[in-house]
This record gives sequence, C-alpha cells and structure tokens, in this order.
Amino acid sequence: MQAAPLPDRGIVHLAGDDTRHFLHGLLTADVAALAPGAARFAALLTPQGKIVADLLVAAVPDEDGGGILLDVPRALVDTLLAKLKLYRLRAKVTIEDRSAALAVVALWADAAEATTGAPAADRLDGLLIRDPRHPRLGWRAVVPADAVPAAVAALAAEPAEAAAYEAHRIGLGVPRGGVDFAYGDTFPHEADMDQLGGVDFAKGCYVGQEVVSRMQHRGTARTRVVPVALDGFGPPPGAPVTAGELAVGTMGSSVSGRGLAMLRLDRVADAMAAGTPLLAGGIALTPQRPDWATFAWPGGTAETVR
Repeated sequence: MQAAPLPDRGIVHLAGDDTRHFLHGLLTADVAALAPGAARFAALLTPQGKIVADLLVAAVPDEDGGGILLDVPRALVDTLLAKLKLYRLRAKVTIEDRSAALAVVALWADAAEATTGAPAADRLDGLLIRDPRHPRLGWRAVVPADAVPAAVAALAAEPAEAAAYEAHRIGLGVPRGGVDFAYGDTFPHEADMDQLGGVDFAKGCYVGQEVVSRMQHRGTARTRVVPVALDGFGPPPGAPVTAGELAVGTMGSSVSGRGLAMLRLDRVADAMAAGTPLLAGGIALTPQRPDWATFAWPGGTAETVR
C-alpha cells in the first residue's frame, strides 16, 4: 500500500448539537445516518444546482472529540466557510478551519484486487476513513500536520508523492474539481457524482435539490466527465475537444496516455457514428467507459476502464 500526503486538501471541523441536522439540510449526502468513523461523498450546491464545493464528510468518533470533518479542496476552504456561516443562522454549530493543524494522507494499492482490508492503523494518531467514491481509491487519513511521516510509518505504507495518487485517480476515471470540471458551473451529474455515491436521491431537501432531482428523473445529463485514452502527451486542462469543426467538450487532467475529459455524449455519439476522430490540441482521444458507469454510453459499447 502506498501513502501520499495531499497538500491541496483542507479540513473544516464542525461540532455542536445541530451539526448533523445542519449539514443534512445543505449537502447532497445523507449526513444524519453517517456512522462514526465512516465517510460520505457530497457537495454543497448553489440554489440552481451547480457545485460550489465537493467534499468528503467524515464523522469523528466521540472518543476522538466527535463532530464532523469536511475534507475539501484547500483553495475552496474560505468559500465553504463563508457559505456555511451564511446558512448557519441560529443553529448550534461551531465551524472551524483546521487546515493548518491537520493534513490529509491518501492510501491506496495499485492491484485491481486490492479493494478490501483496512491499513494497519493501530498506532495511528488520527482518523482513518474509507474513500466512499470508489473501492480502489483506498483510504484517507486525517492526521496532525506535523506528524505525516509518523502516520505513514504507523500505517505500514510506502511513502509516495501526490502525483502518484493523481495517476491512480485518473486511471480509475474519478474526476477532480477545478481541473476536470469547473466549480460554480457544473451540475453533480456532469461531474459523475450521481455515479460515485455523491448524491442521495432518497433523502429530504437540500440546497439545489429540485434541479438535481429533475435531471435524475428526466435523464437530461448530456455532458459528463469520462476517461479517455490519449494518442500522445496529454493536452493541457481546458483545451477544447473537437470532432471536425464541432466543439464536443473540454480536456481535463491526464497522465501517461490516459486522461479525463468533459464531453457532450450526444455529440460524441454522432462523431463516432460518422467515424470522425476526437481531437484536443491536435492529440486524438478515445472515450473509455469506466467500470462504475451506469449511464448510456455513446455507441452502446466501448472498451471499459477497470
């Protein structure tokens, strides 16, 4: 198992009698039923249903102080804090930025069969949670910022760089906000949150819920982030993806011949039917269906990413 600190992640801690009720009414996940030591993938949305921030919600066991930790992109911590405090009103909730004191470490195994079994964590000073988005994404540890090497040793893992984790994530086809999709301009379906456990369609109301539910029931998500195979070096994130003269999407992150792109799947289907190649920065891309996808795929069949 490999372990890499993720310096681009921040931590927000919430505590108080109303914490779960407060977050349950805001986020796309069921926070009310979250067990201590477990995590959910979720997002805070605008009233129009666009993603303000995507995050992992973890329940801290009472013996470790209790409350809820939000593992969120560090660049969005201030935005998230402002939104949470705006919505708090009279709720009995304390909201604290712990990004300077706590660090996030990702743990994963490259082997496809390595989907079960917790890392050795008997001596870990921190919280260990399973990443809820995909079994092979592995685990996350939230530990004191000055104790990352000790945490890696306690987990009996091989030290790795954040770039290695990025390659692992890209290989699984899991989008990353800010590079594979734009905050403030993307619906959860477009970022595949409906496919990766980030939206609970059975829970009650939350901010933006009406729009997200409508997209789910009407099946109107025509644009999605999907894995692509690259014929050459990856184009820079944001590069337009075209089929002939027609714009069909935008390139996201990439590494070693694999990448992610946000594509209009109906236009991709038309291009595939016509035999028109997809290009980004002059590089040919081939969409690959991820093993977690349940949505309709262009052309009906494609090589599956596993």
